[in-house]
Amino acid sequence: MKILLPVKRVVDANVKVRVKADGSAVELANVKMAMNPFDEIAVEEAIRLKEAGKAEEIIVVSVGPQQAQETLRTALATGADRAILVKTDEQTEPLGVAKVLKGVVDAEQPGLVILGKQAIDDDSNQTGQMLAALLGWAQGTFASKVVIDGDKAMVTREVDGGLQTVELKMPAIVTADLRLNQPRYASLPNIMKAKKKQLDEKSPADYGADVKPRLKVIKTEEPSGRKAGVKVKSVAELVDKLKNEAGVL
Repeated sequence: MKILLPVKRVVDANVKVRVKADGSAVELANVKMAMNPFDEIAVEEAIRLKEAGKAEEIIVVSVGPQQAQETLRTALATGADRAILVKTDEQTEPLGVAKVLKGVVDAEQPGLVILGKQAIDDDSNQTGQMLAALLGWAQGTFASKVVIDGDKAMVTREVDGGLQTVELKMPAIVTADLRLNQPRYASLPNIMKAKKKQLDEKSPADYGADVKPRLKVIKTEEPSGRKAGVKVKSVAELVDKLKNEAGVL
């Protein structure tokens, strides 16, 4: 079985994001970029499935600019077998990415697609679901545990009321949540080996997909700072403030 791993290049999670002076977008110049943290978890899960003998090949794919090669090389160094960069300088949106991934799935015929549940830059949480709809495949979102048994995948997913386990008939889509695993670090020897692994460059047109943005950003602004808290002397005073000042009661 092949596993397809879509990954996204985003601003490093440890970097404090700044808004451009004109409010048009987030400042990306000279900012450290990295793989989306949820995608790192998906990569780790795919590697564990391969180590358990459930998969023979891991293909990692990214839709983005030339610099996304670095993100793909990271996945290759961690354990993926080969990579595909679908190169575009357009600002990608979930639907456009899902259409590209459908083309990649049609070409590669994987048995399982694992990706992060959302990207930390736009928090859309849509690509996996849209891809499942385009393919007509079963989907298990917000996965905290994945067990492959023959042509079935048992996915434990996090829901508002706790945990829910669903049985998926493969091929299927799984989106990874934080508690699925703890990603490993790439070793220096594997980083060197990754430079020799296959990395193909394609375009959205190669997969018959249109990634032109359909949304227009009107304005980007930082959230307002939190107001300082106050101390109250009694429960009665607290209730009074919540009712008459905050207006929440």
